[in-house]
Amino acid sequence: MAREHSLFGGAITLALEGDFMDASDFRQVPDNQEVLLSGSTNVSIILEVLQQVADGTDAPAMDQAVRFHFDSLAHDNDATDMQIDWVDAATSSAADGATPRPSLLHGTQKVKKFGKITEEDTVHIWVAVWRLPSKNVDLVLSRNNPSAADLDAESQAFRTTAGSLRIVDWSLFA
Repeated sequence: MAREHSLFGGAITLALEGDFMDASDFRQVPDNQEVLLSGSTNVSIILEVLQQVADGTDAPAMDQAVRFHFDSLAHDNDATDMQIDWVDAATSSAADGATPRPSLLHGTQKVKKFGKITEEDTVHIWVAVWRLPSKNVDLVLSRNNPSAADLDAESQAFRTTAGSLRIVDWSLFA
């Protein structure tokens, strides 16, 4: 059963299946991020409030945005290789006060994890981007799983998680 998590002091809510805990309870997390870690797997969920990377909320602009943020994660992860498997770009517009639909992406990155010197792991990464043009913000959710076994089930779980995100207090972006 999914459990609702209050993020950024309750300004955003997100429902997640599993035993996720707030990483800020035991390590420092930047103010523009919320990091949730699974207690039983190596899965992590990160929600970031970032400056909007480009203009536009139509499907081609959102395709470009979700790819940009995936590439940015690859850079931050020092990935030696990456591949995008699918993109579901949605027009990111909504009525005032409503959370827009996200654009989604799944891909893999080859990264050195857990202090390994030579061996690289293939990490499955799902990314969702909500563009909030009136606030000049891209809200970016990523799910990282180095041991995804059932990709269809994992992708569906990510779609469900992304669909559950609600912006409750827009003053977060002021």
